[in-house]
Amino acid sequence: MRRETLSLLTVLFALSGCMLGPDYRRPAVDTPETWRFEETEAKNLANTAWWEQFQDPVLNELIQISLRENKDLLIAAARVEEFMSRYGVTRSILYPQVGAGAAAGRERFSEFDVPAPLPDSVNTTRDFYQVNINATWELDIWGRIRRLTEAARADLLSTEEGRRAVILTLVSSVAGGYVNLRDLDKQLEIAKQTAKTREETYNLFQKRFTGGIVGEVQLAQAKSEWEAAAATIPQIEKTIVLQENALSILLGRNPGPIPRGRTIDTLAVPAVPAGLPSELLERRPDIRAAEQNLIAANAQIGAAKALYFPTISLTGLFGTSSASLSDLFSGPSKIWSYAVPITMPIFTAGAIKGQVGGAEAIQQQTLIRYRQTIQNGFREVDDALIDQNRTRAQLQAQLRQIEALQSYVRLARLRYDEGYASYLEVLDAERSLFNAELNYTQTQGTLFQALVNLYKAMGGGWVAEADRMTGYEQVPEPAYFP
Repeated sequence: MRRETLSLLTVLFALSGCMLGPDYRRPAVDTPETWRFEETEAKNLANTAWWEQFQDPVLNELIQISLRENKDLLIAAARVEEFMSRYGVTRSILYPQVGAGAAAGRERFSEFDVPAPLPDSVNTTRDFYQVNINATWELDIWGRIRRLTEAARADLLSTEEGRRAVILTLVSSVAGGYVNLRDLDKQLEIAKQTAKTREETYNLFQKRFTGGIVGEVQLAQAKSEWEAAAATIPQIEKTIVLQENALSILLGRNPGPIPRGRTIDTLAVPAVPAGLPSELLERRPDIRAAEQNLIAANAQIGAAKALYFPTISLTGLFGTSSASLSDLFSGPSKIWSYAVPITMPIFTAGAIKGQVGGAEAIQQQTLIRYRQTIQNGFREVDDALIDQNRTRAQLQAQLRQIEALQSYVRLARLRYDEGYASYLEVLDAERSLFNAELNYTQTQGTLFQALVNLYKAMGGGWVAEADRMTGYEQVPEPAYFP
């Protein structure tokens, strides 16, 4: 009998290398050789802390604070620890589960359980004491547990990439928000200066009106332009406060003021990062996470198919049992047992087939989503490349427009002072210059934001650089997990 048992175990262990379901192979992806829009002056800076290129110590400090205190990032880190624990629980089933038990008590049996009346000398009550060690081990012959472990590991890695994606978004959001704040500060400065200049003009016209030099129409026009410039100030101030509040939340703080460093005119313009489309598959956390999701879905197919086959386990028990505590550890009190229980589905009314079909459908959905994520990554890089390039050209044109309008304002005032033009010409020139200066400042912010978006779209080693600033320590796998 023992030989037959050993032979059975030998066959079971020989079969334990079998794993049902498809092994993962990275699917073919249609990757363009180059970007649709190339940047000839691109530099290999995707692995550096690119935000330091702004040369603003305040921005650097804000990003460091956000990497330590941002609540979304802290939640993402805790989620990684959760999936690390889930992975450990799933993988532990591969190993024998050992437990221990002990019991002590007193019991009485019914006298009606025996066919004849019991003699008075027979005691219907008895004591019992028992100590045992038990073990059970499910043999993963068909690879069900290994497939589940493979899926759990992929889920863990996907969650880790999700945390890195939060870092990517967080750094980009803080940098973009800070640039927008400095852009608004410059707009507010322009609005206040314009309002001050127009107020002085109105005061001058009021004196001229009193002296009979100008009419009431010109005075009303001057006041209208002053009030128009003054009306933009509260709107910009409101937007500044909203931007400060948004940045405060990114920093993990309650809403409040944000310190400033360089003005938008003195911020250094970051260089354009270089990178091939094929590198995006390894550089972007969202693409890497999507692939891990695909690996997990692929493994779940094998786990579902394994349900068609028998579940085989090894169970054993060793201990002692006695009616007397003093005899509990004596030789005759020993008890032991071992067994190889086997369970196999015979009729499930299509339940297993449904699980397999569902797992295969989820794998197809995840595959399509993976390819969609890649395509979206290509689009975001191309969008950011053309955005920063064309915005540079727009900025240069707007600068030339401002220079022309400054000459227009100067000449219009001279013509008005000499009596060769009406005040409407001056108003038109000043109004055009004011709008052009605001547009130029907004375009400056758009250029910086386009470069921020480009670094975000490219991904790269800079995410690891930022990760080191978080102070986050990856939870190591337990030592007994190979």
